[in-house]
Amino acid sequence: MQRHFEENLNALKEKIIRMGSLAEEMIQKSVRALMERNPSITQDVFDMEREVNLLHVEVDDRCVKLLALTQPMAVDLRLIAAAMKINTDLERIADQAVNVCQTCYYHLLKETPVPQANIIPRMAEISQSMLKNSLDAFSKKDIELAKKVLLQDEEEDRLKAETLSELIELIKREPDHSKQFVDLILIAKNMERISDHATNIAEDVIFMVLGVDIRHHIEEKRP
Repeated sequence: MQRHFEENLNALKEKIIRMGSLAEEMIQKSVRALMERNPSITQDVFDMEREVNLLHVEVDDRCVKLLALTQPMAVDLRLIAAAMKINTDLERIADQAVNVCQTCYYHLLKETPVPQANIIPRMAEISQSMLKNSLDAFSKKDIELAKKVLLQDEEEDRLKAETLSELIELIKREPDHSKQFVDLILIAKNMERISDHATNIAEDVIFMVLGVDIRHHIEEKRP
C-alpha cells in the first residue's frame, strides 16, 4: 500500500514538472514571437496550451484521489495541498504566455515595429528564471532556492515600474506609436503576473517543507 502511494506521489510530481517545463517553453516562444515578429510561433504556444490544460485536469484529479483514498498525514498531506495550488499557478502562467501571443498576433505584429520592444526580454528572463527556480525548489524541497525566488520578484517589480513609466512617457511623446506602446504595457504586465505566480509556487514550497505559511507575512502578524 505504501509503495503504491509513493509511486502515485512521484507520478504527481512528474506531472507538475512537465507542466512547468511546458509553461517555461511557452514563455520563451511568446517572447520569440514578439522579437522575431513571427506569427507562426504564436500558433505553437496556442497548441501547447491544450497539453497544459489536460495536465491541469489530470493533476487535480490525481490530488483528489490521493486525498480521498489514502488519507495522507503531515508532510505528504502538505505536498498534495501544495501540488494542487502549484498546478493552478502553472496553468495561469501558461495563460499569460497565451495572452502575450494573442496581443502579438492580433495587434502588435500588424503595427510598425518600435525599438522599445527590447524592454520585454529582460522582464521575461527574470520571469523564466523565477519559474525554473521555483520548480527546482519544489523538486528538491530546497528552501533557499524558494527564498531566492522571493528576492527575484522584487527585481521584477522594480523593472516593471521602470518599464511602465518609460512607456507611458513615450505614449505622450510619440502618439503615432501609442498602440504599440499600449501593447507593450500589456505584455509587461503579463510578465509581471508570471513572476507573481512563480512567487506563489515558491511560497507553497516553503509551506510544503516547513509547514509555515508566509503569504502576506502572516506569520509575522500572529501573536
